[in-house]
Amino acid sequence: MMRVIATAGLLVVLGATAGVAERNLIPTLDNQPDVCPDQPPEPQWMQDIDVRESHKRLLIQQIYRAQSLQRIVEAQSCECPTRYPSWDSAEGIFVKHFAASEYWDIVEATSEYRRQANELRREAMPICEAAGNW
Repeated sequence: MMRVIATAGLLVVLGATAGVAERNLIPTLDNQPDVCPDQPPEPQWMQDIDVRESHKRLLIQQIYRAQSLQRIVEAQSCECPTRYPSWDSAEGIFVKHFAASEYWDIVEATSEYRRQANELRREAMPICEAAGNW
């Protein structure tokens, strides 16, 4: 009888623990970054862009990423304002050089900025890892 009670008690404890653990695995829609929580959000117009224009948003994101990694490499520092600056510069480049561009020109430019960012990533990653911002 004691063995049955002990087994039942153990099952209750393990079941409760599993329930709590399962609740902790429920995904949320919270988009809080792991590093540099004060990083500036994308401009609202980019978030609201029509799906048919989303290739423009991707280009601006890649411009921003390449500029960010370039700054890290040049400064040899990965402080949050260096890694996550304002979006103004990336927006400015897009407006000046690509706002009136055709779809395939934007796709080509996006690939080029992605390539640049991926090359810079190799140098920037150890700098940011050392700073705890990767």
